[in-house]
Amino acid sequence: MSTQTIEKSTFPVTGMTCAGCASSVENILKKMNGVTEAGVNFASNSVLVSYDTETVSKEELKSHLQSAGYDIIITTENAKEEQDELQDKAYKEVKKRTFWAAILTLPVFILGMFFMSWEPGKYISLAFATPVLFIFGRSFFINAWKQAKHGKVNMDTLVALSTGVAYLFSIFSTFFPSFFEAQGITAHVYYEAATVIITFILLGKVMEEKAKSNTSTALKKLMGLQPKTLRAIINGSEQEIPIEAVEKGNTIIIRPGERVPVDGTVIKGNSFVNESMITGEPTAVEKSEGEKVFAGTVNQKGSFHFTAEKVGKDTFLSQIIRRVQEAQGSKAPVQKLVDKIASIFVPTVIGIAILTFIVWLSVGGELAFSHGLTTAIAVLIVACPCALGLATPTAIMVGIGKGAENNILIKDAESLELGHKVDAIILDKTGTITRGKPNVTDEKWLISEDKELLRSKLLALEADSEHPLADAVIRKLKEEGVEASKMTDFNSITGQGVKALDENGKAYFIGNRALVEGQGITIDTALSDTIQNWQDEAKTVVFFTDDKQLLAILGIADEIKTNSINAIKDLKDLDVAVYMLTGDNQKTAAAVAKQVGISNFKGDVMPSDKSDFVKKLQEEGRVVAMVGDGINDSEALAQADVSIAMAHGSDIAMDVAKITLTTSDLATIPKALKLSSKTVKGIRQNLFWAFFYNVISIPIAAGVLYSVNGFLLDPMIAGAAMAFSSVSVVLNSLRLKNIKL
Repeated sequence: MSTQTIEKSTFPVTGMTCAGCASSVENILKKMNGVTEAGVNFASNSVLVSYDTETVSKEELKSHLQSAGYDIIITTENAKEEQDELQDKAYKEVKKRTFWAAILTLPVFILGMFFMSWEPGKYISLAFATPVLFIFGRSFFINAWKQAKHGKVNMDTLVALSTGVAYLFSIFSTFFPSFFEAQGITAHVYYEAATVIITFILLGKVMEEKAKSNTSTALKKLMGLQPKTLRAIINGSEQEIPIEAVEKGNTIIIRPGERVPVDGTVIKGNSFVNESMITGEPTAVEKSEGEKVFAGTVNQKGSFHFTAEKVGKDTFLSQIIRRVQEAQGSKAPVQKLVDKIASIFVPTVIGIAILTFIVWLSVGGELAFSHGLTTAIAVLIVACPCALGLATPTAIMVGIGKGAENNILIKDAESLELGHKVDAIILDKTGTITRGKPNVTDEKWLISEDKELLRSKLLALEADSEHPLADAVIRKLKEEGVEASKMTDFNSITGQGVKALDENGKAYFIGNRALVEGQGITIDTALSDTIQNWQDEAKTVVFFTDDKQLLAILGIADEIKTNSINAIKDLKDLDVAVYMLTGDNQKTAAAVAKQVGISNFKGDVMPSDKSDFVKKLQEEGRVVAMVGDGINDSEALAQADVSIAMAHGSDIAMDVAKITLTTSDLATIPKALKLSSKTVKGIRQNLFWAFFYNVISIPIAAGVLYSVNGFLLDPMIAGAAMAFSSVSVVLNSLRLKNIKL
């Protein structure tokens, strides 16, 4: 099996009704030749499949599942929309069936509870119960039969068995009461139990489907960011085309107020674009020729043309959507344990039900058969594994959705589960703690006359300079409205700076200290102290002179991000040890570390050194998180227990990282760790109540209290309790949507 032919795809699944169904879909796919891995998420109705495209096709996956009563949507275009339509249709259908089941169940319930001795009531109940079971509740029996053909059992098996047995027993009691009366037993009927069970479970499914649809709100919002159509120049003319038709290299026109449809580079015009969906920053960013634009961002008042470079699934927005989908379909390690339990749970419950019936027949006395049947039915119903199956995925989905709302994109559920255990975090410097973009931080002019004229000459000098720091000076002066003077005879002085002449032939220079000293210009002690202070703060000092005197000095630095200091303090408050590793020199590393309050730092670090440092901490028993944004961080990101890529990081870093932040704000990291803690707490609560519910309810349903106080759990009350347990788990998970990070 070639690694080149292995494809990993997420498919929407239809036809699943419980956690047992999810397990069945998973097992059916895993047993197929060519499938290397399959992971089903019941809460999102999706399956993540890794398969060899040379051995098995998507169509074969679909056909194989259809034979077992399930289906997957394999079309790549609008698959989610198609699934949403099918789910909406299914929701409306189950809602309608629930309504009519409830209408017909009500008289059966009244007759069974209050007029049980009225003989005609049995026949009326039979007439109403039959459509409830075999029209409005037919899906339980159909699905149970499909599972049985594949040698499998699931929740539908439990429902079909319990209600079917109750119905058949009641029919026998209705038409052949003498059989029981001959043994001195009252011929009870359980039409009300069968119908109420079906109705309660249908009602539970309505509530579950409604609740589950709320967990993917963030994903739907992300999908809504991409426009359906766009304007492009095709064969020299402007045309409106659907988003699916755009190709790399197309020239796309963006007008005021429009959303950018795909990723690309501006080639004409300029405007300000709101990139808050990517960066979390509310301030619009200026876009002009050569600037990158991203799908989903919103253009402001200007207009521009840009060349499409990343389209379809390759756009930044599509990558975000895909990561959220994959994350919602992935499983936390604790969920894998739940899946194993669920796969053996249903057969075990059926065994307990049979054993319960046998025990009652043996020791139940006069009403042994009647009580045995009642308790067996109650055990089958009350032990529904849905609450167990929904415990983890619903919490994971809501947690991931909450993360997406807070600029935290979680790539897989394992990182969400591990996050709260992190006790050591390694931060890269450039682009993580700092902005990753040099800016003029300090400016000191040594003369007062003709200052504005000199600033225009400075701009002209820097505009022709090839030095990487020149952009910082140019950006600052342009932001202040300075316009460049006319300068001539530009010359680069190797290792020192640049020189040019103004219209009067006077020479001006900009560069480093060596350039100043080369002109024979002296720097007094006070100014030397200022320069030293700036350098101690990891700032590069730039000198602006004419041919006789020093005119100004500028301090340029990669500034600390606004919230970095507070974010690092928050991490320490969470008892997380903070380390900073950077490829920058030790002096700069020390200056930055001092400013942000980090005592553990290293400079001049190579990429492999970062990875080795992660290993060292792990060997000490720490759970390590690595935060970076560049290719040089990818090795350490892959090694770390939890890896976090910052916004605008390299594609490699973002692919390796398990968590991607869509903002450059470091304060998002403590939020991610808190989100992990809250989500895991929600999972544990769900699992506790799901297990606790079954541990308590199964013995009660089996009749252990009968010898104490004569109590037997009515099957219809068992159905109500089962439905409530599933809904309560989903509602508990949904509480995560309201937590404050």
